[in-house]
Amino acid sequence: MTGILYFSSTGNSLLIAKKVKERFGGSIVYIPKYEGNGSEFERLVIVTPIYSFGLPTPVYDLLPRLDKDKELIVILNYGGMTGGADALLYDYAKQLDLNIKGIYALKMPENYTLFLVPPKFYTKSVLKSSGKRIDKILDKIEKENYALPKSNVKNAKKETYLKNKGNWHLIGGRFSVNDSCVKCQKCVQICPSNNICLEDGKIVFKDNCIACLGCYHRCPQKAIVYLNKKSKYRYVNPNVKENEIGKDL
Repeated sequence: MTGILYFSSTGNSLLIAKKVKERFGGSIVYIPKYEGNGSEFERLVIVTPIYSFGLPTPVYDLLPRLDKDKELIVILNYGGMTGGADALLYDYAKQLDLNIKGIYALKMPENYTLFLVPPKFYTKSVLKSSGKRIDKILDKIEKENYALPKSNVKNAKKETYLKNKGNWHLIGGRFSVNDSCVKCQKCVQICPSNNICLEDGKIVFKDNCIACLGCYHRCPQKAIVYLNKKSKYRYVNPNVKENEIGKDL
């Protein structure tokens, strides 16, 4: 059975994971809640977004404990550009002596929208064509037409990614809630790093943020704001059920 390990905050990676399951069968597992090493599966497919030209913290932390004998395929998705994240991942996997067979990357709608909001027509266009791009990758995997990037990561790029990853926790302190908050605590429940809690009747953001923006985009009241900026734009992939994000399927 194929183990489809995914990380998703707004549904892009979940959509890809579900497509993988439709094609190959298997079990979809949410990485932040997974404590295994993949040994229970015949092969592993990791589906993950690219963060700061690298991997989200939960995915980065997962790789060292994976079973080195299992065939590993990784499908990356990005809103802007890969920035060499595929090569960085390949180098990391080789350092860990993982049995990595293929790394693929495809464009999905941008969800890092704290500073810039993409035009609606652009997001719709990316969504509309995403199915074909996913199918092309799955066709290659099915035919075992595996692809790996050239290992040419510059130390400066690696250091920049690791520095950015080390600073993501600072973002947590820049979030707050406005008067629209009804204290439903959905943000507390969905946060993959346990960075949000209800204290003395108030929503509190702590110092363990991983910059996934799941709370920001999925708050039912749009009550979570960044640096007190007013923005009505929120994104959740419309082709998945929002309540499935963060669950095993």
